[in-house]
Amino acid sequence: MRVMVLVKATEDSEKGFRPTAEAFEALEAMGRFNEALVKAGIMRAADGLKPSSYGKRIAFDGPDRTVIDGPFAQPRELVAGFWLWEVKDMDEAVAWVKRCPNPMPGPSEIEIRPLYEMADLRREPDAEPPGNP
Repeated sequence: MRVMVLVKATEDSEKGFRPTAEAFEALEAMGRFNEALVKAGIMRAADGLKPSSYGKRIAFDGPDRTVIDGPFAQPRELVAGFWLWEVKDMDEAVAWVKRCPNPMPGPSEIEIRPLYEMADLRREPDAEPPGNP
């Protein structure tokens, strides 16, 4: 099962990276965690994202497109980084996230979302999607 593991943004992450001793210690800890993911054969991709002030959104409304410049409100609703993992099930993904060093200086959240697989997209149109609670 493939999952996208999303590191949620915080007020701190929206301020951008600051090269402090604590920041480099956190990067080293995350590097060790990433090495463990690679050795376990789980990690497929990973990266951190710059603050939303560097980003743009494109709003779609029928044929119209509107470009919206960052920064965007509500940092807790934004993504600061991600991993793409291949795990046997959601329980394994949760177990790995619990081992992760805190990705932010203060309170933070990580969200795990399964990716659609081709088998999910071949179901009958009126059938209940697999894995829905």
